[in-house]
Amino acid sequence: MRPLIAGNWKMNGLTGFSAALARAIREGAPPVAAFCDLLVCPPATQLAAVGAILAGSAVALGAQNCHQEPDGAHTGDISASMLRDAGATAVILGHSERRANHGETDELVREKVLAAVAAGLLPIVCVGETDEQRRSGRETETVGWQLSGSLPQGFTGVVSYEPVWAIGTGRACEPPQVEAMHGFIRQELMRQFGREAGAAIRLLYGGSVKAHNARSLLSVPEVNGALIGGAALNADEFLAIARAAAPR
Repeated sequence: MRPLIAGNWKMNGLTGFSAALARAIREGAPPVAAFCDLLVCPPATQLAAVGAILAGSAVALGAQNCHQEPDGAHTGDISASMLRDAGATAVILGHSERRANHGETDELVREKVLAAVAAGLLPIVCVGETDEQRRSGRETETVGWQLSGSLPQGFTGVVSYEPVWAIGTGRACEPPQVEAMHGFIRQELMRQFGREAGAAIRLLYGGSVKAHNARSLLSVPEVNGALIGGAALNADEFLAIARAAAPR
């Protein structure tokens, strides 16, 4: 399965910074695009400008969230079709920061996935447990419920496992922990969607992925790429992580 290396810029980047970062990633992309897919997800205000810089390159454009409705009286929100119109081809949904800071439920994430698919976007659905849930031995229970609640019937997008306790903390999961969870997720996907369909869904790991630990994390069975946060704001770091996905 071809790896996907995706960068989540989060709420970072004014016009000058975003343009410079996009150009640097575009220029450095060709060697790694031979063996992996590259995606960057800037803030919504930068989608059009970054998309223009990346047009015709090996780097795809994604967004960080969408509303579940196609249009209407939803002040301040952005629909999936608007993202598609701005040049996005994918959208991150259900990120732990959305779930925690905006109260997004599995049901809402599921509705957003359906909206994204209807608009022609690839949904990247995030799941993951908190530190307390892992310490109490409920990590697989938590992730299992998120998978069953967030993914609609016939899901063919991407799932990203992001342990909440590792996001932005520098505490990346150890490879054995990642292997155990990704193995569990794969089995759940095959149970939920059938063996063939479940085996075809790409599973990303996210949570303090850096250039120095990328190779060990990307070498774990059932890890088909990475969703990168802070390190995605540095072109050299982001591309170094992508190079770590090269076949051994």
